[in-house]
Amino acid sequence: MARRLSFAIAQPITIVGWFISSILLIALVVAATYSLKLPGQDRALTQAFYYAIIASGLYFLIAALMCVTVYGAYKGHYPQEFKLTMSQRTLMLQTISFMVYMVGGAAVFYRVEGWQFLDCVYFTNYTLLTVGIGDYAPQTHTGRALLFPYAIGGIVILGLVVGSIRSLVLERGKKKLGSRIIEKKRVALLKQMHKKDQHKKLTPIESEQQAAELGMTERERRKFEFELMRQIQDHASQWQKWNALFISGSAWLVLWLVGAVVFWKAEHAQEWSYFGALYFAYTSLLTIGYGDYKNFSNSGKPAFVFWSLLAVPTLTIVISHMGDTVVKSIRDLTDYLGQFTVLPGENPTKQRAKQILTSTTRPFRGKQGREQIMNEPPGLLGEKEDDNTQHTDGHQAMENVADRLASDVEKEELTAASEAVQRGDEIGKEAHEYHYQLIREFRNVMKHLDENPPRRYTYEEWAWFLKLMGEDEDNHASHRKPPIEVRNDYRGGKMPDMQMGCMDDRVQEKKGWSWLGNR
Repeated sequence: MARRLSFAIAQPITIVGWFISSILLIALVVAATYSLKLPGQDRALTQAFYYAIIASGLYFLIAALMCVTVYGAYKGHYPQEFKLTMSQRTLMLQTISFMVYMVGGAAVFYRVEGWQFLDCVYFTNYTLLTVGIGDYAPQTHTGRALLFPYAIGGIVILGLVVGSIRSLVLERGKKKLGSRIIEKKRVALLKQMHKKDQHKKLTPIESEQQAAELGMTERERRKFEFELMRQIQDHASQWQKWNALFISGSAWLVLWLVGAVVFWKAEHAQEWSYFGALYFAYTSLLTIGYGDYKNFSNSGKPAFVFWSLLAVPTLTIVISHMGDTVVKSIRDLTDYLGQFTVLPGENPTKQRAKQILTSTTRPFRGKQGREQIMNEPPGLLGEKEDDNTQHTDGHQAMENVADRLASDVEKEELTAASEAVQRGDEIGKEAHEYHYQLIREFRNVMKHLDENPPRRYTYEEWAWFLKLMGEDEDNHASHRKPPIEVRNDYRGGKMPDMQMGCMDDRVQEKKGWSWLGNR
């Protein structure tokens, strides 16, 4: 049935179906609450009643989010088609597998241990999430024997689900958020330069008089732009990491505090205080599970199942973000302290102190620090090996094949250039030498594709590569002043103007572009 219905037909049908399911379930919940009162008798609502409330809320939320998707699709923000990527399909299958595994395990323990089925769901939930509250535990040898493979399998599936969520949602969001942050910082920097009357450095130098006034050539001015953009990227990367930690940490904090309120109200019969509920939520969220506080109410158990499925993966994401920020800072500080105490290096203390000061203050030293960074040996012009680059045997074999093929083509071009010289064909000789140079640089770039961390080319490397493509960093004709604000139009399938050195069919000339312009 995939792709047999168009987006305009399938999406409204799906939305209406979710809304109907939510409304019907809400109606049943209301009927069970107000229509089935038995006078003179105490009554207790079952766990199924509270699961129905949670399900109806999720149905309504799904339908509302799909309405937002439809609105965005008709406004041109999303494509009007169903095309799941492989990572999206993997996440869906892993999530369904985990839920089936958890509910299926509950059915098995229901038969083996004789518990209520929804109590078994509660048991399998805190078992697979490694909370281990302890109010339910297998009492039979069969149940304990089944727990050995069941717990391992569930924890593995849960790890796969959390990993897929992080790679799919966070990494995709990271790229989009990173682009926005870079653009905001770029605009802020340009406005700041205008306020400080430094915008002349962003205007292409067209004469020797203008170069003398600024004290730099056009190439030096372009390098200045390039270094500014590198600074923007570095600052945006650091800000993005801390911002991601703040967002995930805030989500964790909200789940902790709000979850404590829910458990406090749900377990009022046990006379829990809010602090006791806060303590229970904290020990459960960190998967400690002392077992001194336990959910006994029919409302507390479903709330714990739903809450824990959100809270424990959120904690995992927080920890991963801490590895990029807090943990890295502590590790660097430990290494620095170790160089002066128990683990001194080979260099003298004065030289080590100078190196540490240089590395920590490099982003704040202005032009001098940037020049020191940019004067490292280039990769395209002079190869340097990266010890951190890892290659598998199969991938290395493919690289060797591609390298041999490129080498053969290089030899053919050199041979053709020699033959052109013998014929006296100067144009043919230059063309074959140019082809040889292009193939040689392509080979070098291919070697950098799988480097980890990704290779960052210097200005000299970019200038050389642009020159091979017909762009000259010394020539102001194809350069322009970077715009402070750029409007991109994605509607109607139109891509934004990337402001690169491309050809315009109407005017048949190159568009000016800037390193600080629209990316």
